[in-house]
Amino acid sequence: MTPGQELGFCGPGLMGGPMIRHLLHAGHAVRVWNRTRAKAEALVADGAQVAATPRELAQGADIVLLCVADAAVVESVVFGEEGLLGAPATPAARPPRVRCIVDHSSIPPDATRALAEMAAAYGVGWVDAPVSGGVGGAQAGTLAIMAGGADTDVAAVTPILSAYAARVTHMGAVGAGQTTKLCNQAIVTATVAAIAEAVSLARRSGIDAAKLPEALAGGWADSVLLRTFVPRMTQDGLAPIGALKTFQKDVDTVAAAAQQTGTPMPVSGAVQQLLRLGAAMGLAQADLSGFIDVLQTARAGQS
Repeated sequence: MTPGQELGFCGPGLMGGPMIRHLLHAGHAVRVWNRTRAKAEALVADGAQVAATPRELAQGADIVLLCVADAAVVESVVFGEEGLLGAPATPAARPPRVRCIVDHSSIPPDATRALAEMAAAYGVGWVDAPVSGGVGGAQAGTLAIMAGGADTDVAAVTPILSAYAARVTHMGAVGAGQTTKLCNQAIVTATVAAIAEAVSLARRSGIDAAKLPEALAGGWADSVLLRTFVPRMTQDGLAPIGALKTFQKDVDTVAAAAQQTGTPMPVSGAVQQLLRLGAAMGLAQADLSGFIDVLQTARAGQS
C-alpha cells in the first residue's frame, strides 16, 4: 500500500480522530463515518471526506479501518442494514472495492473469529489490530499494534498502520491480536489499580502523593503508567483520556477468556471486582484514573 491509497475509517473518536489525521498527512485519501456525524465532519478541514453510512463509505474504499466501542457495534457497522458489507449473504453481494477490514476495536477473540468468517464469505480479509498507547500515542503516532490475520493481509496493511504506529507485531491468525490485547489490558488495569492504591496510601500517610513519580524514577516501580496516572490522580482539570467503563469491558473480556482457557488470574479477578464497585458507585464514566475515586469514595463512606 502506498500513499494515495483510498481508505475508509469508521469511528473517529478520541483515538480514531488522531489516527485519521496521521493517515491524511501520510497522503492517503480517507472517507470517514461516525454515528455522530459532527465527529466525522470535524475532520473535513484536514482533508477527510464524510460518508452518510458505512455502506456508502464501503463503495469508495479498498481498505476499511474500524475503531468502535465493542463487538456489537463492530457487527452492526459491518453487517447491519447499512453496514459495510450488509447482512451476511453470498460472495456475489460483496461491495466491489472492499478487500480487507482492519479492526482496531478491542473485542473478544471468539467474536473476532466469527466476524472474520462472515466477512470471508464476501471474499473480504480481516485483520484484528487492537492498539495500545492511549490517546497520547494516537496523537503522537506511536501506537503499538498487535495484529492477527493472514500473512498476506497483515503485510498488505502494515504500511498503512505505520502512519500512526511505532510498531506492528503480527501475533498469529485472526483473533491473536485480540488475545494479545487482553494480555496488555490485564497488565495495564492491574498496574493502574496498584498505582491508585499507592497514591491512596501516600495520602493517608501524610506524604505528597504527587511526588511519587519523582521519588520512584529509575526504580523498579517506574513506568509510563506511573508517570501518566499519578498526575491524573492528584491533579484536577486534566482532559479525560478514556472512561473507566472501557477498562471494565476489557477486564470482563479477560475474565471470559481466562474461564475459556482455564487460566488462573486472581489479580485480574480482584481488579474486575474493583471496577464493578466503581460502576455501582456511578463512576463508569469517570476517567481511566478513576480507580482512585473508587478507593477514596469507599474510604469516605466508611468514615
